[in-house]
Amino acid sequence: MEKSDDEHLAYSTEYGCVLYTFNVSDFYRLHAEWTNSGREHAGMILAPQQRYSVREQLRRILRIRASATARSMRNRAEFLGNWG
Repeated sequence: MEKSDDEHLAYSTEYGCVLYTFNVSDFYRLHAEWTNSGREHAGMILAPQQRYSVREQLRRILRIRASATARSMRNRAEFLGNWG
């Protein structure tokens, strides 16, 4: 059975993992819902599907990783496009 977006975010939060997704609009909405209701998540990185090569995605993820800690990513939604 397929899990809902909310379940994916809850799972990643339970294990302290930043969620990486191409589902930008749904997860950005979910980010707003969680933060507005006082729920915390471990963070998310949002990337438009098929916009970047795998190499470029990894390069940008590594930039985020180099400048952010697990603590600083809490409750943040980062757009991969901002890390060029």
